[in-house]
Amino acid sequence: MISHDLSEPYSVYVYRYFISSWPNLCFLAFDEDQEEKQADGSMGKKAIGTVVCKLEEYRGCRSRGYIAMLAVKTDYRGQGIAKKLIDLAIAAMVDLKADEIMLETEVNNAAAMSLYENIGFVRTKRLHRYYLNSNDAFRLILPITDKSCQLSRYLVHSEENAPQFPTHAVI
Repeated sequence: MISHDLSEPYSVYVYRYFISSWPNLCFLAFDEDQEEKQADGSMGKKAIGTVVCKLEEYRGCRSRGYIAMLAVKTDYRGQGIAKKLIDLAIAAMVDLKADEIMLETEVNNAAAMSLYENIGFVRTKRLHRYYLNSNDAFRLILPITDKSCQLSRYLVHSEENAPQFPTHAVI
């Protein structure tokens, strides 16, 4: 699914790196009504979307979450699945005390830009020829606490006005 729905090719080692290091920050969405053949040959629920993330200390002063990949199968787009996956990832990183969350997306991916900016991500930088296909990317950051260097309407200053992200979602 990921290799088909992302413009950037990744090796199996990249996936293993994220899943083995941050299994609690990787989410997979399934279609409960559809089955498909699994890697072991058995039948199982059809995987339709995924988000893969990590969380690390950044420059010794803040905890930065990173959304490395978000993919939803073409037939399932426009149903809110990407939003639910992103909400789950953000909630997990907030629970782990992320101060900000960063990602990159292609400048010509209007659907992704709309999704991320509606959530509260702020464009911070244009990365020229960032992808292997020579497309530019925007770096976006979602500030969570005042340790983040970015300003946003979603910046948390106290528990009373903290954004509410779901702890789980039925997809």
